[in-house]
Amino acid sequence: MTTLTDRPNTALLVVDVQNGVMKASVDAESVIANIVTLVEKARAAGTEVVWVQHTSDELPRGSETWEYVPELVRREPEPLVHKTYGDSFEDTDLEEVLAARGIGALIVAGAQTDACIRSTLHGALARGYDATLVADAHTTEDLSAYGAPTPDQVIAHTNLYWQYQTAPGRTAGTLKTTEVEFGVKAPA
Repeated sequence: MTTLTDRPNTALLVVDVQNGVMKASVDAESVIANIVTLVEKARAAGTEVVWVQHTSDELPRGSETWEYVPELVRREPEPLVHKTYGDSFEDTDLEEVLAARGIGALIVAGAQTDACIRSTLHGALARGYDATLVADAHTTEDLSAYGAPTPDQVIAHTNLYWQYQTAPGRTAGTLKTTEVEFGVKAPA
């Protein structure tokens, strides 16, 4: 139960599924397929789909690497939030986008697990949102050469700890793509 009053709606938050990000990510094909399924399920149920797109030196705005993967096409009027920090809320209009749509719960998918996904999940929970991670719809690149765990370990660990994440008046947890059921959007 979100701590945000008058926010009964849920949104699917699709984070950074961009060409340059997914090119280096493990299991990208299956993760993208799961996100496509989630987007289709959300749209069919009348649930908002909110897109987040990262800009950096490696992902310059307007470049091919910055673009979303071709399997995922945003529709008008689905909101697009541009960010430059890991947390999708930080220095963006995401909060305003969600507030205007009465959204208090987020279903989160995308990349990268150990950066933008974790930051966004924690940012959401700290701001009063319910935050569910889709366990088989997020991925990361292999940074083990720099001392990080292997990607499968990063993903498994994130799923493990988010499954048991708690905060007063808010819910967190994980679901698999097949378990996600979007309800019909509440009337405004």
